[in-house]
Amino acid sequence: MPNPVVHWEILTTNDAKRLQDFYADLFDWQIDANNPWNYGMVNTDSKGGINGGIGPNPEGGLVTIYVQVADLQAALDKAETLGGRVVMPPTEIPNVVTMAMFSDPDGNVIGLVNG
Repeated sequence: MPNPVVHWEILTTNDAKRLQDFYADLFDWQIDANNPWNYGMVNTDSKGGINGGIGPNPEGGLVTIYVQVADLQAALDKAETLGGRVVMPPTEIPNVVTMAMFSDPDGNVIGLVNG
């Protein structure tokens, strides 16, 4: 597969720690939120799945998948030609990831990461 889903996240405007504990208990996931953003990095400890994150978002709760692409801007441009809308241009989070986001024609937000 040339553009795999490589990450997912569940964000909340409420208590991120409560949500992290909920999913850790529900699925036996290991969640490490020891960082300045209180973003819980989820280790599902599985060979067939992908890891993700659970954290705070002051703008509202949302579930997002992240797809790995070779060129963030090219993927955003293509999404726009197909009826999507850029939500976040290519943005670097230093020492973590360079990412972008778009919404599809129905408003679902999809994240992109460099690959």
